[in-house]
Amino acid sequence: MNTTHYDFIIIGTGAGGGTIAHRLAKAGKRILILERGGFLPREKENWSTTQVFLKNRYHTTEVWQDKDGKPLHPGTGYWVGGNTKVYGAALFRLRERDFEVLQHKGGVSPAWPLRYADFEPYYTEAETLFDVHGARGTDPTEPPSSSPYPYPAVSNEPRIQELFDGVRKLGHHPFPVPIGLKLDEKNMVDSPCIRCDTCDGYPCMVDAKADADVNCVRPIHRESNVTLVTQAHVLRLIPSADGRQIKQVEAQIAGGETQLFSGDVVIVSCGAINSAALLLRSACATHPKGVANSSDQVGRNFMFHQAGAILSIHATKHNPSRYQKTFAVNDFYFGEPGFDFPMGGIQLIGSFHHEMMRGDAPWFTPGMVLEEMAARAVPWWLTAEDLPDADNRVEWIPGQGIKLSYTPNNTEAFTRLMDRWTDVLKRVEGAHVVPHELYLKKRIPLEGVGHQNGTCRFGTDPRSSVLDTNCRAHDVDNLYVVDGSFFCSSGAVNPSLTIIANALRVGDHERIEDAARRVEVIVLDGLRHAREFHAVFEQRARIGSERQQQGNGESRAARHAAARDLAVDHGVEAASHRVPATAQHVRRAMREWAPIGWLRVADSLLRVRRIELGHSVFGTIAAEQARGVRRVVARRDPQEAIDADA
Repeated sequence: MNTTHYDFIIIGTGAGGGTIAHRLAKAGKRILILERGGFLPREKENWSTTQVFLKNRYHTTEVWQDKDGKPLHPGTGYWVGGNTKVYGAALFRLRERDFEVLQHKGGVSPAWPLRYADFEPYYTEAETLFDVHGARGTDPTEPPSSSPYPYPAVSNEPRIQELFDGVRKLGHHPFPVPIGLKLDEKNMVDSPCIRCDTCDGYPCMVDAKADADVNCVRPIHRESNVTLVTQAHVLRLIPSADGRQIKQVEAQIAGGETQLFSGDVVIVSCGAINSAALLLRSACATHPKGVANSSDQVGRNFMFHQAGAILSIHATKHNPSRYQKTFAVNDFYFGEPGFDFPMGGIQLIGSFHHEMMRGDAPWFTPGMVLEEMAARAVPWWLTAEDLPDADNRVEWIPGQGIKLSYTPNNTEAFTRLMDRWTDVLKRVEGAHVVPHELYLKKRIPLEGVGHQNGTCRFGTDPRSSVLDTNCRAHDVDNLYVVDGSFFCSSGAVNPSLTIIANALRVGDHERIEDAARRVEVIVLDGLRHAREFHAVFEQRARIGSERQQQGNGESRAARHAAARDLAVDHGVEAASHRVPATAQHVRRAMREWAPIGWLRVADSLLRVRRIELGHSVFGTIAAEQARGVRRVVARRDPQEAIDADA
């Protein structure tokens, strides 16, 4: 067993895990990061369409099964940075109405327990952390924001600008795609991003895509308080005897030995599918249906969007664009005249190569024909919301692995969106439009799980949700799930920015909780020392009383007051030194409380001790938490509260 005890163990380094690791590391926490994969190699194959799309070089070779038990080859990879290593870096905010109840043609999208306003500050931080380029004010569905994008919108190349203008002339509202790139168009000589045609769906060989590896993990993984273990496949979580804590994390290192790790807090960030699978395969006597699964909701309500693409091919116009993921249209996001139900959004695909058509083209199709088609093509990505369904779920089958059961829903909205956009393109320039099922092989089959979410939804009712509103498990006090699992609904935009923003939000919560724990430990340690010395001083007070009866002249009350003052002073002095402690120490100290002036001690400690945190706001909140300790004491001894307030 690894004998080092950590403040936090984070399992996974994708949009959720990488972000919260970055957040907590900056606060000085001692962190262990366990990543199933390694660093994705920088190699020529990064930009090879054949290697990336036809040979699936960067996807796992493991095989899952679908609801019928048939083999399923998931389009997912295990790398530092998770699936953000090959994502398109489109970083949209969910729309404000996405957090509310929405009636769809295919059913109901439920409300979230929090609203857009709760996430807005963290969306703003996430956009800065992930180098988002964009422009506000032209998307009719755009939610309110507290600041502009940190970087200007990426420009359209001439052919794309022609389409942008044509769409706008029809009365629609195209707007720049919010995109995470390290791009400086005013100074391309020094710009890390070169606007290449191998970005969307490819790894970035020059590390110019804002992913969780480059933007979150690499800036911290060499810090003294951070330990990163790669090739660490976490097999199970091991709860305490009462089931309320995760005591150990068991991981297989580099396919060989198994090690056990321990930490005060465990954060699972394996992606919605693998996080659910980990909880389910950690079933034990205290959690027979899987860890944190008393609700039987772990793995359920899996969503990954209704999505697909359209390839617009013009007979005479070539498309020489290199990077074209630069504008989107949300005019039909919440419906259109004659269809009062949400439909979804449209955006450009980053690039298109003739090899992408090779997989589904007839074997005898000449390569030159595919090249000519690709040279005239403009590819579009369409996304509609799929709805939560308890039967769409992740299961763990012992001896077999992951079973992913999914039946599509809300399909009419997506079909209508595809037809509507086809009509728009025809009107813009009379293009010949064909359904494109090649970019992700099909109309996003189940293998395409890049937008996975919803398997451990958060909420206020432990009977119908897995996590509370801070993404802590209802059933386990020190377990968090921080990835797309917490989604109550999927919306119709890429989920990455919401996952990142939520990780920042939960990171703040956990830093505050940790501050509160440390304040509490300090206060309780002072109280314990005061209690011990109070016994001594009380004995002296009794002796003083006896002497007073012999004519000493000093009142017994004064002696007791002096005893209490000495106890307080000693408690303050003892607590002024850092005291390493765990939740178990806190609980033990709480059992030792006795009503001898604890409120006064707590107030004294609060005055002389502040928690060292990276940001003053957390010190303020920690102080509020310390005052909460005072209220706890008051509840234990109401008379003490009356005396103290007096």
